[in-house]
Amino acid sequence: MTAIHPLTAADRDEWLPLWRGYLEFYEADLPSFVTDVVFQRLTDGEGVHGAIARDDERRAVGLVHWLFHPSTWSVGPYCYLEDLFVAAEVRGQGVGRALIAHVRDQATDAGAAKVYWLTHETNTTGRALYDRVAELTGFVHYEIEL
Repeated sequence: MTAIHPLTAADRDEWLPLWRGYLEFYEADLPSFVTDVVFQRLTDGEGVHGAIARDDERRAVGLVHWLFHPSTWSVGPYCYLEDLFVAAEVRGQGVGRALIAHVRDQATDAGAAKVYWLTHETNTTGRALYDRVAELTGFVHYEIEL
């Protein structure tokens, strides 16, 4: 059974390979100082939250990061699920679903109006899960790098 726990500073050595796997999946390369800052934010309460999934043997097998922000379309905040990653060897065993449920519960407790996230259109494995637990809105994502 998967257990989800808030990310703490003591989890860094187990979080890091999952984070690197996530970056590799999206073919992203971040300088190590960015990873350091990200982990610090996730564990010191700067508004970005993190959790780690562990299997029955207490091995770290997944991560999720999220944040809350105000919205012009609701009184309560929105919850943006920014990063979700499950180790390849345990995909399809409910870890991703459990991590999404954890964020949904945190958002409910915070009075959020909704949880939303983005994924790449080629992420067929992830999208198979997302199609079961959420609604595909049809919005198209644009961005400007600064």
